[in-house]
Amino acid sequence: MLTVLVVILALAFIFKIHVRNKYSYWQTKKIPYVQPHFPLGNAENPFSRKRHFGEWLQMLYRTFREQNTKLAGIYIGTSPYYFPVDPDVIKCIIQTDFHHFPDRGFYYNEKDDPLSAHLCVIGGEKWKNLRAMLTPTFTSGKMRMMFDTLLKCTDPMEKSMSEVGEKGLPVDIKDVAARFTTDVVGSCAFGLECNSFESVDAAFRVHGRKIFSPRTKMETLKILFLTASPVWGRRLGLSLFPKESTEFFFNIVKQTVEYRRGNGIHRNDILQILMEVGESDGEHSLTIAEIAAQAFGFFVAGFETSSTTMSFFLYELALNADLQQKVRDEIKLVLGKHAGKVTYEAIMEMKFMDQVISETLRKYPPLSFLTRQCVKNYRHPSHDVEIKTGDMILISLLALHRDPEYFPDPETFDPERFSDENKNSIRPFSYIPFGGGPRGCLGVRFGRLQTKVGLTCLLKNYSFSLNPKSRIPLTFDKYSFILSAEKPIFLNIEKLHAGRA
Repeated sequence: MLTVLVVILALAFIFKIHVRNKYSYWQTKKIPYVQPHFPLGNAENPFSRKRHFGEWLQMLYRTFREQNTKLAGIYIGTSPYYFPVDPDVIKCIIQTDFHHFPDRGFYYNEKDDPLSAHLCVIGGEKWKNLRAMLTPTFTSGKMRMMFDTLLKCTDPMEKSMSEVGEKGLPVDIKDVAARFTTDVVGSCAFGLECNSFESVDAAFRVHGRKIFSPRTKMETLKILFLTASPVWGRRLGLSLFPKESTEFFFNIVKQTVEYRRGNGIHRNDILQILMEVGESDGEHSLTIAEIAAQAFGFFVAGFETSSTTMSFFLYELALNADLQQKVRDEIKLVLGKHAGKVTYEAIMEMKFMDQVISETLRKYPPLSFLTRQCVKNYRHPSHDVEIKTGDMILISLLALHRDPEYFPDPETFDPERFSDENKNSIRPFSYIPFGGGPRGCLGVRFGRLQTKVGLTCLLKNYSFSLNPKSRIPLTFDKYSFILSAEKPIFLNIEKLHAGRA
């Protein structure tokens, strides 16, 4: 027993020294940091969070801003993360010296969970080659090609809104927007009608909710483990997303691709473009698994971010009747030039709506933070600090977007910040809702297009006001990866007649 006790004490002492060394990382580098506490470091308890992850980063950002530092350090668990505060440092990381930080450092498992290995998360040469192949997918020409497919998805939304409006009921606007974007991405990415407005149990909607719904405690623990120990996660064959959901998406893609190739069917959508990427002499550049992964990545990146943006957009317009009317006046004016039809050209002409979307993305960036991983030792030109290979970088977008130095009175919703006269005065890399540099969001053009189409079809027919069931001010879902409202945003809707539009 004495021997066992000595061994236990020795192991405890070694572990204590190990943790102490881990937590001396920033002190050794003489970088400002917040004192960590084992085992969470600076992080909140994942099972009893008080705020969304983005709000937690914003709190740390403000602490370092008060210290007037440009580069700081934080701990998540025992892992150190570089925490750049100054936009010039951020610019170096994500653009100027990108070759040192090309990877995002997200977990994926290509062997056991092939759909997790999509463009948004993979790194290295595979990312570089795949990015080059897929970049032509999102040109303006391809967007025009898919526009009619996208526009058809507004029909079931308008029918549903009409039925609800006749009953005088408020709508959960996030649910409406999510059904619409599910239909859009399902149609444009997978070539399928999702019927999200016809049934609460529509398959695409069900699996979309499973992927983005707040995690259980065990799922939260698994995500923390995969983030901290990706190598062990792959060795254990762990999946990031629910297996039944990834299997559903894989089977959908496999069946659709085989059917199209077997029957010579061509459709103007993302899946068709993926099928034809690098195709020559009957040879296909991408495997079925790779096509499925990219289509799945498009779904994951496209439907939740756009629906969240649409819901926050309409929430702010419900609070600001003058802005709502100004957007509607623009819609009426522009559509009047196009015989009352919603066309690609008409959507592109709606400049004030673009300003309101940009302001929505400033105040409510769907992805509230960015990550980068160093792949080659780096020393910033103006800081005597070395970032080593394998080190992680964490950038708070929510904090930058709500920094009063860059955006005066940041809590005020003001689309004039993004007018032609004002937008050029915004400090570079203080506003990056879609990231920046070579690793910026590839689908941003499509995301804005589907958002504008959905909002146009809603606002040209309905006016919106806040229902008493909605919470003011908004609070964010503490366990959602995407920045989302904790409680449903209920809006009253009123059908507009021709004379009131």
